[in-house]
Amino acid sequence: MIGVGIVGCGNISSIYAKNLAASVVGCADLDPSRAEILAGQFGFRSFSGVEELLASPEVGLVLNLTTPLHHFGVSAAALKAGKHVYSEKPLATTVADAGSLLELARTGGRIVGCAPDTVLGAGVQTCRRLLDGGAIGEVATGFASMLCPGHESWHPDPAFYYQAGGGPLWDMGPYYLTALVWLLGPIAAVTASAATPRAERTVASGPLAGEKIAVETPSTLALTLEFDCGALVPFLCSFDVPEHELPHVELHGQTGALRVPDPNGFGGTPRLRSAAQWRDVPLDPGPAENARGIGVKEMIRAIQAGVAPRCSGEVALHVVEAMECALNSARDGYRVRLQSRPERPSAAPGGRW
Repeated sequence: MIGVGIVGCGNISSIYAKNLAASVVGCADLDPSRAEILAGQFGFRSFSGVEELLASPEVGLVLNLTTPLHHFGVSAAALKAGKHVYSEKPLATTVADAGSLLELARTGGRIVGCAPDTVLGAGVQTCRRLLDGGAIGEVATGFASMLCPGHESWHPDPAFYYQAGGGPLWDMGPYYLTALVWLLGPIAAVTASAATPRAERTVASGPLAGEKIAVETPSTLALTLEFDCGALVPFLCSFDVPEHELPHVELHGQTGALRVPDPNGFGGTPRLRSAAQWRDVPLDPGPAENARGIGVKEMIRAIQAGVAPRCSGEVALHVVEAMECALNSARDGYRVRLQSRPERPSAAPGGRW
């Protein structure tokens, strides 16, 4: 048994705590009251702080659920304390920091895993089986879109979504980019443009309602992704779109097309086009509801078996590099080749963790 210690007790922590209840030893947060609330809700220990959690011999794996700008510091401290780490996405906010985490893990004999684990869900895995089985032939192109009006309409403290390490690319991009890497393999190069139509946002709900937020990172980005397999896939992501009817991900091959369900979910309905008709495809066995935390479960089993986890630090670093390259391309106006080349993860065996 590898005990899990949660660091960061914000909005997303409750679903992780619920799904990992049997493995969680305790939790910690910069605000001790938040840790006490989460611990009381699920019946595990509330540590007085991160230092106490990292010093606990019962904690073998740290689940890092802090905000993106704190991911590197918390994960690095956990690795130095001899713990395995599973981080919420992104792994870090720079390629240099992501690489440093993997090096710390290598030298310390520890493992790093990273969200999203939605790729282990029935939606993406069904699409993976269809592609591997030649359902649409060799993929030539496609389209991906993550379009919404932004998070200030519902989140009680949304400022970090508009700071460095946030925005639509760094917040939601990892779901889409990770799913595309699972489906198509590693990204070879990226070209991007970016825009920030509004310099500030207004919090619409919660105790901060009415407060203004400065937008410090692009809120709309258009990427062209070139994959090693030869596919060319545009990806449009934005916090400036109130409504749309574009598909989340659509891939086009020599003999047909495939619509992939929302990569931010575990289920959905894949749609396959052949013989000039679209049809729904039943999901393969596997999680289809909100199963956040199955990546941690799979990682624990991988550690016990002495193999690499499917939601690996190497894929997470590749995604961080793609996003960093996109921002550099948008800023400087040129095509950027990626240096990392992780192996395409092996398909999940029904997602039964």
